[in-house]
This record gives sequence, C-alpha cells and structure tokens, in this order.
Amino acid sequence: MVSILRTTTSRVPGVLPRRSSKLLVNNYATELQRPPPPPTHEPAVQLFSETSQPRPYYAKHPPFRDLPKPAKTWPVLLVVGAVGITGWVGFMNYVTNQEMLSSSVFRSIMRSVREDEQLQQHLGQAIRPQPEWWLNGDPRIQGKINQLQGNIDVSFRIRGSKGSGTLYFTSIRKEKGVPFTILRFKVICDDGAVVHVESSPV
Repeated sequence: MVSILRTTTSRVPGVLPRRSSKLLVNNYATELQRPPPPPTHEPAVQLFSETSQPRPYYAKHPPFRDLPKPAKTWPVLLVVGAVGITGWVGFMNYVTNQEMLSSSVFRSIMRSVREDEQLQQHLGQAIRPQPEWWLNGDPRIQGKINQLQGNIDVSFRIRGSKGSGTLYFTSIRKEKGVPFTILRFKVICDDGAVVHVESSPV
C-alpha cells in the first residue's frame, strides 16, 4: 500500500518529488564573500622634500612656432606727429608770407626802391624781389607787418640788372592816428655797399 502511494504521487503531473525540490533550493543559495586577509607589511609611501612644479601647458603638444611679438606703434606715431607739426608750421609761414606780399606796406616799399636813383647805380634797372624756388617763385619776407599795433619790421632779398642785396625796413607809430615814422630803410648790397633809401612816411 505504501509503495502504491509513493508511485502514484511521483507520477502526478505538476508535482515534483521532495528530493528534487531540495536540490533546487540548494542551487540558488548565495554565500557571503569573506573579507580579504589583513596585509602582512605596511604599504610603501613616497615622500617629497619640495613642492611640486607646474607642468608646461604644451608638454605633450608643443607649438610649432612662437607667437609673433606685438609691433611697436610709438615710432610710427612719433614720425606722423613730427611730419604733421612740420607741415603745419610750413603752411602757416606760407600763409603769413602771402599776406605780407599782398599788403600795401610791401607795395609802398617796392615803389620807393624802384624810384631811388642811388640804388639804381648799384643794382641797376628792373629792381624786383628775389624769387625763391621753394615758394613757387615768390620772395621770402622775414619779419612782421602789424599796422594795428604800429610796428613794421621786415627784410627780404632784392635784385636788379647789375647785382642784388638785402633790404631792411623798420617803421613804428608812436600814437594812434599819427603817421608812421621810418627808423630804418636801407639796402646792403652783396658787394658791401650800403644804400639808404629816401622815402616819405608810410
């Protein structure tokens, strides 16, 4: 009877024997990992006597060429400033010279020079101002002409058919409303002769 029950229970479909179920349980069981054994010797520690140095930025990939140095701009600015100042001074001198050439004082001086007989003996005929090539053929007048303040002091080169010389003219006005008084009106010729030009007050 007992044997029949055992055989019947083992043959029932969907029911596993007890012995096989225990085997399945044993197969899925997990075991805890054991801790590693303690080290038998102390780990090696590397000590440094100084601080560490920073590594270069291009340690692995150095640049192919050095970066270009920034160009210095102050020499260019200095040259441009010097050229600008020189040009401005030259322009102002040219404008001032043109104003004196077109003044009534300059025309009156040249009229007196052309009419002076003593000066014609030294310089000859056709006395005129000596032109300068760097002023486009105009004479160079040095000094100043200031009729408002009553002060005229100029000098320039003249030449004629016989020779040339330097003319000096100085005139002042003592008070407002009175005519100018000529203090100096002469021509020093290149041969050394000094000619005093006679003229009426400006």
